[in-house]
Amino acid sequence: MALGKGSRADSRRTSSSFRSTTTIVVFVALCLVGIWMMTSSTVTPLGMSPPSSKSNAKGQVSETDSKDNSGDIAEDLEKSVQKTPEENPVKGNEDTKDESEDTTKSVTYRDGNGKADKEKVREGGDANLEANTGTLADGEGKNMEQKSDEQDNNSEPNSKEAENNEQQGINSEKKSEEEENSDGNKTQDEKDKGQIEQKVEQNEGKETGQKSDDNNAGNQDQGSNEVFPSGAQSELLNETNTQNGAWSTQAVESKNEKEVQASASSRGQTVGYNWRLCNVTAGADYIPCLDNEEAIRKLRSTKHYEHRERHCPEEAPTCLVPLPNGYKRPVDWPKSREKIWYSNAPHTKLAVFKGHQNWVKVSGEYLTFPGGGTQFKHGALHYIDVIQQSMPDIAWGKRSRVVLDVGCGVASFGGYLFDRDVLTMSFAPKDEHEAQVQFALERGIPAVLAVMGTKRLPYPSRVFDVVHCARCRVPWHIEGGKLLLELNRLLRPGGYFVWSATPVYQKLPEDAEIWKAMSALTKSMCWKMVTKTKDTFNRVGLAIFRKPSDNKCYKKRMENNPPLCQESDDPDAAWNVPLQACMHKLPVDPNVRGSQWPEQWPLRLEKAPYWLNSSQVGVYGKPAPKDFEADYEHWKRVVSKSYVNGIGINWSHVRNVMDMRSVYGGFAAALRDMKVWVMNIVSIDSADTLPIIYERGLFGMYHDWCESFSTYPRTYDLLHADHLFSKLKKRCELPPVIAEVDRILRPEGKLIVRDNAETINEIENMAKSLHWEIRMTYSKDHEGLLCVQKTIWRPKEQEARASSMS
Repeated sequence: MALGKGSRADSRRTSSSFRSTTTIVVFVALCLVGIWMMTSSTVTPLGMSPPSSKSNAKGQVSETDSKDNSGDIAEDLEKSVQKTPEENPVKGNEDTKDESEDTTKSVTYRDGNGKADKEKVREGGDANLEANTGTLADGEGKNMEQKSDEQDNNSEPNSKEAENNEQQGINSEKKSEEEENSDGNKTQDEKDKGQIEQKVEQNEGKETGQKSDDNNAGNQDQGSNEVFPSGAQSELLNETNTQNGAWSTQAVESKNEKEVQASASSRGQTVGYNWRLCNVTAGADYIPCLDNEEAIRKLRSTKHYEHRERHCPEEAPTCLVPLPNGYKRPVDWPKSREKIWYSNAPHTKLAVFKGHQNWVKVSGEYLTFPGGGTQFKHGALHYIDVIQQSMPDIAWGKRSRVVLDVGCGVASFGGYLFDRDVLTMSFAPKDEHEAQVQFALERGIPAVLAVMGTKRLPYPSRVFDVVHCARCRVPWHIEGGKLLLELNRLLRPGGYFVWSATPVYQKLPEDAEIWKAMSALTKSMCWKMVTKTKDTFNRVGLAIFRKPSDNKCYKKRMENNPPLCQESDDPDAAWNVPLQACMHKLPVDPNVRGSQWPEQWPLRLEKAPYWLNSSQVGVYGKPAPKDFEADYEHWKRVVSKSYVNGIGINWSHVRNVMDMRSVYGGFAAALRDMKVWVMNIVSIDSADTLPIIYERGLFGMYHDWCESFSTYPRTYDLLHADHLFSKLKKRCELPPVIAEVDRILRPEGKLIVRDNAETINEIENMAKSLHWEIRMTYSKDHEGLLCVQKTIWRPKEQEARASSMS
């Protein structure tokens, strides 16, 4: 019996020993698994993808000095995602904050097939980043975050903790395997289906070796300043609480502004959009507010060119304009000044009627532009030099920087003034001179569709240094000189009006009569004819008049004709305001705009206007001069650190740029050294800062984005919208606005949107429905940046027939 008992005891001891051995083995295995998880669960940043995919990436970003990364998306992302546990000690649960209290940063890069790689980073409040983990996910942006107590257990393992977290470790292991498989599948998918459109260059070894715990905090602060400024500059991005400062809005200033329908658009929802092709007479050249046949048929008179003015549809269209057959990517500047693709603007009528004046000629698959015009058949440059020789004080590119060209034709005058460092706002109506403004824009020369009719032009008063008219066919002398008085409103005190037309140099009875009437009118307006000369080479003549700089002449006039405007009349009100045959008094206070000539170019670009003073509150809440400076510094940083290299834009293909919601023109000023021009748009419901933009030697116009813009389709390479859409959707629906963006943006053109995260999601959703390429999305602290590229896609289905005018 004793022997039997001993055998049973030995058996129990053997079984217990086996269980102990098994427990030890399992424990060791779990420790190894935990260590493996800790080292392998850190996410490989997007830039560390396999060399094969990296070599195929477009628009790679070069590294910049880590000491100055306040405007660099790429470096900020590196610092956000690439931190290792060694650099950022992970604290335990007692330091873990509620997820709702953490700020998040996410960035998504998309390939040509619409697949997404998204990175999201949790930021703690500690200077060394309490928790900083990133996970690459699928197109839905799923974020798998690891618990901080798991990381603690992995860094300081013991048997008790291992037993308590055994099941948790197994689950985490499965999650990590799923993550690894997801990454592997995604990498293979990138190789098979398309190239990543945007990547961030990284050098992990170099970054890890150079950084220390001490400078992590500083780098974090610097990184947060890139495209989304923090601290003192955060107000430059998030303008949701900003006021209009010392400036009223164009909607308030203009007495006859149209009412706009305010409707709430869908928010935060995925909405399906059923886009159709526009079914209109104008076809590929459709301009909704100028091709409204129904409204034009109802006009009582067209005597004052009412049929060439804007008549917007009651409901903004949501259809997409078709492409002309054989459309090609436009010729790059500066070659585009001399030739464009015929297939992009297939119109020959102007070549037939104006070819002998060297406007435009057909040459094979191109339309060519010899640089001539009605008054300068042998070239614009010679004509431009004749103007300065006859009046040296004009001083192109120094004293005279911003010019208005009335009745511009194909805008060769403005196109060649670029050679003299002059910016020209050229305009002409959509009339029998077929596609003249379309040709200008296709050439890379700024131009808009407008007419001297019954309403003021959409520009503030006293902003143009020179106004030019070369056979512009405007009857300046009739009806009390109402049209010439509109130029008087726009011309800066002391500015010049250059008039080159047959009444100046021909003696035919009609010309002589017009000259006599013009001479009397300009004299009564106190304009002084400073020179009248002939261009013997082009065999034309021109007269130059100078507007007075003060009110002395007005007081000495024998007759008050044309009369002075009422004191209550605001000369800056320009949105749908009827013309008046009167003159506004000139400012006499030395601190008021218009009392002094601006600084010479280019000094005027960077210096705050003399008439901004510290008692005025700027748009961002600072004293106006400080506001101006902060805005300029902000955009210089964003453009140089992010836009130039950071979002994959090939700037050699960019010429025509529009800032859809400009404030002080800082974005345009920051692009000064690029071979581009920028149309600055000041919305009618925003602070009226357009005079500041002109004062610094830039240009722009007023517009209501609830309506269509006065330009041809496919005329801009890049559209920039800073906090426009979130403000706009309070007044009108966004789908028609995005349809308008699609209309004026060229295929392969880019749209950059900076706005709140909710609006960014809406715009991204619509862009996807338009088959646009999502080049980059980036979000931080409920603010976002989106860069999308229009494709050549057009829907096959047409909308029901609508009326338009060709």
